Amino acid sequence: MTQLILKPGRERSLLRHHPWIFEGAVERLVGRAKSGDTVEVLGADGRALGKAAWSPKSSIRARMWSFNPNEIIDDAFFKRRVAAALARRTVLPELQGQQGLRLVHAESDGLPGVICDRYGDILVLAFSSAGAEKWRQAITAALLKGTGCTRCYERSDADLRSLEGLAPRCGWLQGEADGGMPTIDEHGISMEVDVVAGHKTGFYLDQRDNRLLVRRLAAGRRVLNCFCYTGGFSLQALAGGAAQVLSLDSSAPALATARRNLALNPQLDAGRAEWREADVFEEQRKLFAAGARFDLIVLDPPKFAPSPAHAESAARAYKDINLQAFKLLAPGGLLMTFSCSGGVGSELFQKIVAGAALDAGASTHMQARIVRRLGPAADHPVLLDFPEGDYLKGLVCMVD
Repeated sequence: MTQLILKPGRERSLLRHHPWIFEGAVERLVGRAKSGDTVEVLGADGRALGKAAWSPKSSIRARMWSFNPNEIIDDAFFKRRVAAALARRTVLPELQGQQGLRLVHAESDGLPGVICDRYGDILVLAFSSAGAEKWRQAITAALLKGTGCTRCYERSDADLRSLEGLAPRCGWLQGEADGGMPTIDEHGISMEVDVVAGHKTGFYLDQRDNRLLVRRLAAGRRVLNCFCYTGGFSLQALAGGAAQVLSLDSSAPALATARRNLALNPQLDAGRAEWREADVFEEQRKLFAAGARFDLIVLDPPKFAPSPAHAESAARAYKDINLQAFKLLAPGGLLMTFSCSGGVGSELFQKIVAGAALDAGASTHMQARIVRRLGPAADHPVLLDFPEGDYLKGLVCMVD
């Protein structure tokens, strides 16, 4: 087997079971390996450290499949990894009965570059690394067998694939569209999921618990949902008894789906909902100038910083939307603000939000307090040895 030899001292992260090997850590490759091939990883002293997938075009030159040097990477290996990922979800009570569920969460489930979300009887798979691409058939087969699902759609269209030298690919791996997109029930609310053209795999499952929190906080409140996408937070706010809900998004197709989702839930008072196609940055300012004020604001923007290199520009964007949100809050109001940018850590995000609150209160003497910290739902685990997996962070701030 081809051997990947590390430079002296560069084995430390692997000894802590961090799964990435960067280009600068590689001394040499003994033998030949194609993209996605399994290589044996050795320290500079010749110590065997495990098995990894080789990726010659990425700055992450290899991703560890196993830290057991004797483990064989074959179809049986992926059956075991998939079975373990599925088993983790079965022991968590809050995940029981969920129709929308993340089944495989990449490195944190021991399968770097592999995402699998389930919507009813449909699996949606995304392969973003060279190793995942190499073993896509084995992984797909293991997931179909392990879940009993009859349909499977591939959404390998993330920008990360280009960094691995992989072209995007989407399409049905098993089954067909069967006349329409799946509809899932989340906390008693029906939601249509566009697995073909929607964001990510069609829905943001990581925000499931936080949408329920909005429902519990919404009673009697005027709610502003920025970057509303297909209306998940908005519909939960309506279900919680919000007085009114204004939802903003720049995507007309997403808003069309949001309106259909509202129609799927006749128990909700549609007269309390307004959907507005707009640029959030501009619309926040227009709302403030018009004297609008809200009791609960949700900021769930897209990823502004995919890597630390984008952190500075992302910080400016996060500062702007949070500053305007604080200005729009009525006394006693709540701001639920999120960042899904891996390049912006929790400490930096809190500093950004704190700076926004300070600037917003400069003339009004408003003060803001963190009353809760938020993260992803339990089907999005974070491996302790892989802090990069801790991408979603959120704060609930109260102003007075």
